[in-house]
Amino acid sequence: MPESATRPPTAQQFVLAEVRRAITSGELRPGAAIRQEALAERLEVSRVPLREALKTLEGEGLVVYRAHRGYRVAELSMADLREVYRLRELLEAEAIRAAVLLLTDAVFADLEAAQAVVEKAADEGAVEEMARANRRFHFTLFEAAGMPRLVRIIGTLWDSTDAYRSLYYAGEENRRHVVAEHRAALAALRAGDAEGAVRWFDRHRGAAVEVLAGQLDG
Repeated sequence: MPESATRPPTAQQFVLAEVRRAITSGELRPGAAIRQEALAERLEVSRVPLREALKTLEGEGLVVYRAHRGYRVAELSMADLREVYRLRELLEAEAIRAAVLLLTDAVFADLEAAQAVVEKAADEGAVEEMARANRRFHFTLFEAAGMPRLVRIIGTLWDSTDAYRSLYYAGEENRRHVVAEHRAALAALRAGDAEGAVRWFDRHRGAAVEVLAGQLDG
């Protein structure tokens, strides 16, 4: 794990940010055991802030604790993953339909800027950077709907599958699909075609779920 340029104010916040980043980037994969002693040594902290950070992540559903076995990165079953993506399909469609009526030149500029980073990261195979830019792309659109409660719920669903999204981005062909689907959705948004954009984002999610299903079954 690379050291942060500037550490947060406390050791616990630093550890929390680093472990969360490792999980959501796929560096710590779903189901992986968390070796506390080695991780504390690597982060140059004591076990105390690490234990507190892991308790916080357990509350967020990113790690699980089993007696006599310790902490592991949380895993989703295929049924869980499909449920999350089905909920996203329903909620994101509402956000997109509302946002299309409110899109401004400034919002489109932000979408294009995020997409530029997605494409650069996709070309370079920079999975973590691509995941961050992808999230910025989607949430720029969702936030334009002016429905903050809905955006918070969608955010919770995204948080629960971040590690799986990084697994998907690890494939070069998958990254190419993401870029193409984003471009097509952007074209529909610029045309004011809400239903066309919804269909492209549905296709976008569906492709990820099917690839991940193959990986999880494997």
